[in-house]
Amino acid sequence: MLKKLLASLAIAAVCFGPAIVLLSVAVLAIPAVAACAPGSLIVGPIPDSLTATTKNGETVTLNRQQLTHAATIITVGGQTDGVRRPGVVIALMAALTESHLRMLANTGTYPESANYPNDGDASDHDSLGLFQMRPQAGWGTVPELMDPNYQARAFYGGPTGPNYPSPRGLLDIPGWQQLDPGEAAQAVEVSAYPDRYQNYQPVAEAILTALTKPAPTSDGGAGEVVVPETTRIVFPLPEGTWVRTSPFGWRTDPITFEQAFHSGSDFAAADGTPIYAVADGIVTHAGYTGGWGGLIIVEHTVGGERVASYYAHMREYGIHVTEGMTVTAGQHIGDVGSSGKSTGPHLHLEIRPGGTGQPAIDADQWLTDQGAEGITGGTTSRASCTLGGGGR
Repeated sequence: MLKKLLASLAIAAVCFGPAIVLLSVAVLAIPAVAACAPGSLIVGPIPDSLTATTKNGETVTLNRQQLTHAATIITVGGQTDGVRRPGVVIALMAALTESHLRMLANTGTYPESANYPNDGDASDHDSLGLFQMRPQAGWGTVPELMDPNYQARAFYGGPTGPNYPSPRGLLDIPGWQQLDPGEAAQAVEVSAYPDRYQNYQPVAEAILTALTKPAPTSDGGAGEVVVPETTRIVFPLPEGTWVRTSPFGWRTDPITFEQAFHSGSDFAAADGTPIYAVADGIVTHAGYTGGWGGLIIVEHTVGGERVASYYAHMREYGIHVTEGMTVTAGQHIGDVGSSGKSTGPHLHLEIRPGGTGQPAIDADQWLTDQGAEGITGGTTSRASCTLGGGGR
């Protein structure tokens, strides 16, 4: 455990300069924190389809859902120190070979896998998901392996990976950078058919080129960052961990006890509960801001419309993203806290159609209208934790 913590500290020293949010040792011990600046691996608009040719001359056409999974693999790679573009190409080669970039359930071995978002059913031993990882081999639980973000992190591995040091991810393979990309993929997957990964290298490179664009320059010469359109909306807290405590609209302010308009929806949850991005997007603010306390703002494109989501009252060490980072729906971006104008641990969530600074709407109702995944609260009231709702 000490080695893992020291490795995380070393990564943080490289990734976070003094101008970026300071993280404490408590946060660096969390395996999910691998939030280095994405460099050139910024995902742009996801096309409806992409056609490429394999090394053996076969034409492959990928749909938007497959490309969305590819975007997740690219984004996680951009956030994981040491991966860079060569590592992302290897990961895409592996996912193309193993699942054709589909999130596959396996109801024959794990009937419960059908309860998670998936792109179909497979029956290869007890394998699951994009990289066909096996719970029995120690890659993770069924719920974990039915999460594309988790699978990408597991494939990349390294000191901040969820399975460190075993099973080995790409970063755990000595000298992987010097291996042929197909051999590197095989070193992680340990397949009975080791030669098949190389066939998908041209397709992987075409995907990476199509979905990414250069990072904006410091002088703004690259113009406004394009926000990819999301294909998935999720509830921002894990199922069963939260209780609604203060809705959108007029209320008695829990601090001033005067009538005031509440521009967000409050969800009480235990201190440290993970906060998820509600949709794919780009972080435009991540830091401590007055009455908001720890605040993250993510810009999204939903149904062709720009939408901003606000997540407030995290502690400074509970913010796990930086400005300019591309995130995916369901990605762990922060932890519930109680900072700023807050009377207890909770998430204050706002949804603002039109983007940052535009008027807020009822976030709770918006999530319902969008059919967000995972809208299930806890069964025990936590209203006393927030003094009648609490929060901004």
